[in-house]
Amino acid sequence: MRERLEVVDPAIAPPVWAALRNEAAAVAKKESALASVLAATIINHDTLGDALSYQLARKLGDQELRGMTIRDICDEAYEAKPELLDIAEDDLKAVFERDPACKGYVQPFLFFKGFQALQTQRVAHWLWQQGRETLAFYFQSRSSELFQVDIHPATRIGRGVFVDHGTGIVIGETAVIGDDVSMLQGVTLGGTGAERGDRHPKIGKGVLLGAGAKVLGNILIGDYAKVASGSVVLKPVPKGCTAAGVPARLVNCPTCEEPAKSMDHTLAEAVYDYVI
Repeated sequence: MRERLEVVDPAIAPPVWAALRNEAAAVAKKESALASVLAATIINHDTLGDALSYQLARKLGDQELRGMTIRDICDEAYEAKPELLDIAEDDLKAVFERDPACKGYVQPFLFFKGFQALQTQRVAHWLWQQGRETLAFYFQSRSSELFQVDIHPATRIGRGVFVDHGTGIVIGETAVIGDDVSMLQGVTLGGTGAERGDRHPKIGKGVLLGAGAKVLGNILIGDYAKVASGSVVLKPVPKGCTAAGVPARLVNCPTCEEPAKSMDHTLAEAVYDYVI
């Protein structure tokens, strides 16, 4: 059994920032080699926004754009749109609740590149909305280089999203991802050719996208649907259904109640006769 801070009742659970600082302090006492890192990234900060902007600056800064400049940009985004920090808390909770390898909030905050890439994209998306497209692309490029996660700055992403492992994820410009979605490594939400305009998938609330799943074209994956690992989906998937195969077909409707939260990748034995 893993040792972790169990979040049982959201009504009485400590706020994410308080829990993160408490965990960091406990780890610093236990692991002296990490004490200075934990102090610099978490313990010495008064708010989640301060810590997160420092962490992203520490990761993204390079010779071309120094960490202090990155931090100023992140601080600007969080000040202009405080909701980004509420969303970051929901993303942290999503990792903790859905990843059985996660023992607390410190792990994803410091080490999980899926979480870090997602927060980078959220700042890039804010820049995109401000008309600062070139700088937004810079954030995208750094995220792709560092985390192997390539999400266009214009992509609209809901809250409570869990990006597990992250490596090899590619998400296009006009894609839309709903709240409470979970996706694993190698997922592609792409187009089907060189068409322009609205050309990427729309992923509903609570959808589970398995490892290596490819969803292509301006199609809707309905709320609480599931796309099995390695599948190639070219047509819409109804709400609450599971798509599997190449090309994908429906294998059970309905699927489990909340696949993105349960992370249930199992498939029903019965397969429908039609291809979607």
